[in-house]
Amino acid sequence: MNKRKSKKATIAARESDVPPEQQPPLFSLRYLEKEYSLSNCNKDEKAAFADTLHRLSQLSCREIKLSHRHGLGYEKIGKNVIRAPIPSHVDEGTNLIAFRFCGKAPMVCYRIGAVFYIIWLDRDFTLYPHS
Repeated sequence: MNKRKSKKATIAARESDVPPEQQPPLFSLRYLEKEYSLSNCNKDEKAAFADTLHRLSQLSCREIKLSHRHGLGYEKIGKNVIRAPIPSHVDEGTNLIAFRFCGKAPMVCYRIGAVFYIIWLDRDFTLYPHS
């Protein structure tokens, strides 16, 4: 049992030593808002969402940051243009970013380290004005 605990501690220590930009992203659905959630997506949108997360997980955060916004990259979205209430767990200084998950339909999230917390899946383009 002790070997197992020490091995886990070693793995955790190695991961924490790697800067977030060099790590692959982690995606959290913990804060996904009900009105813009997966349950509102059709089968094809759900499949595209899963495929997008898988493709993004094969890159480092740095590679994603350098990718085109309509490819596997993202763009910043101002909180002032979001038509839904901003959840209380999103701090004032936190940047919102949008990835494309199904065609040009965005998933809007924020990032802490290598973790992207997805809040909205804007499948019908109603969350903010799109140009």
